[in-house]
Amino acid sequence: MPTALLYDVHGNLPALEAVLADAREEAADRWVLGGDLVAFGAWPRECLAALRDLPGAIWIRGNTERWLSDRHDTPEPMDQAALACRAALGDADADALFRLPGTATVGETLYCHASPDSDMASFLPQAQDGDAALLGDLDADRVVFGHTHLQFRRGGPRGVELVNPGSVGMPLDGDHRAAYALVHDDGDLELRRVDYDRDAAVAGLDGPDPWREVVQGRLRRAAP
Repeated sequence: MPTALLYDVHGNLPALEAVLADAREEAADRWVLGGDLVAFGAWPRECLAALRDLPGAIWIRGNTERWLSDRHDTPEPMDQAALACRAALGDADADALFRLPGTATVGETLYCHASPDSDMASFLPQAQDGDAALLGDLDADRVVFGHTHLQFRRGGPRGVELVNPGSVGMPLDGDHRAAYALVHDDGDLELRRVDYDRDAAVAGLDGPDPWREVVQGRLRRAAP
């Protein structure tokens, strides 16, 4: 049975529901939740509940889970979005997300949010001079990460395969469809895209807070 890799949901319930339906149609019965799961969307509590219903899921902390309690590097106006998310979740759930681990290893694959030692510094679709430093002395065949909301896979230093499943709830690669990936039993990895009700996701964020307009713009453009 495949394992579904869900990254950067960002509280976008219509996108999450579409991806979960697609993954289940593909018989996925295992789940990796790669961080940035509930903050900055209109449905943080609903997304958290849906993700908690996934049996045996592996959870990883992203920078926005950290920002629920540690906002020392949160840019404006997203610091207000993190505060709003914490208020919506309540202290107990916010603190539980903050305490999630930063990485998980399954077989020869390391799962992280941005890179093995950082929830902010990450890899790009094109090879960069700093890729080896981001990997450090890691011993793995494949590294799966998110954070940049750009779906891609490529070779990295020392033959490590670098995979970004893309963002479920806020793609920034010009393709508005929700992005995720499946890992099949033979280890083959499949990048997937799914249509969802983007208008509902945008409308759900209506309100006077400046951060809401920022997120709405990203959803409309599928770009930063």
